[in-house]
Amino acid sequence: MTRVLVVDDDPQLLRALKINLAARGYTVLTAPDGTRALHAAAHEHPDVIVLDLGLPDLDGADVITGLRGWSTTPIIVLSARTDSSDKVEALDAGADDYVTKPFGMDELLARLRAAVRRASANPTGNEPVVHAGALDIDLATKQVTRDGVVVHLTPTEWGILELLVRHQGKLVSQRQLLTEVWGPLYQTETHYLRVYLAQLRRKLEPDASHPRHLITEPGMGYRFNP
Repeated sequence: MTRVLVVDDDPQLLRALKINLAARGYTVLTAPDGTRALHAAAHEHPDVIVLDLGLPDLDGADVITGLRGWSTTPIIVLSARTDSSDKVEALDAGADDYVTKPFGMDELLARLRAAVRRASANPTGNEPVVHAGALDIDLATKQVTRDGVVVHLTPTEWGILELLVRHQGKLVSQRQLLTEVWGPLYQTETHYLRVYLAQLRRKLEPDASHPRHLITEPGMGYRFNP
């Protein structure tokens, strides 16, 4: 059973989400602030985290940064902040998705399912290891090393990289990336790709400003150049 940690300082919203998610088969944990969210994440091991940014003790972006220091658990931001800079900041800190309030329960459930699906490891044991300069990308273990050192990727970062690597040398359109990594509801969220490709380049490229492997085809999509 999927374990969801919901973090919000609104007790009515916490209660409503707990009831709705539990009715759909989720095990629901709750936290009213950032400190207790970090504690719950460390000790309860949720499968996915739904996080408000406007918490009473810590800013949600700081909570994301704290989680990403040790965890790859998918994080869905659920916030009333609609400014694009807030969305970019949260995604850049390591969030996997951003849902604005007010929201539809069906949409939130779809995004929860997508986040859990991306994070689910399903190694086949016979996938190749792709070598690209200093990078070794193991498609079976879902692990990347750079100069022999393991690079920690979030589930969403891995989803993007894996799709590009499996189509290495070929153009992967923005629509295909958004649909296959996030789902059909995300086909117009092209800013997600800009944020996540920038993160991947910082982690994987020798010079992020002059990428060798993660190539942008302006207005069309991206390709992986081994």
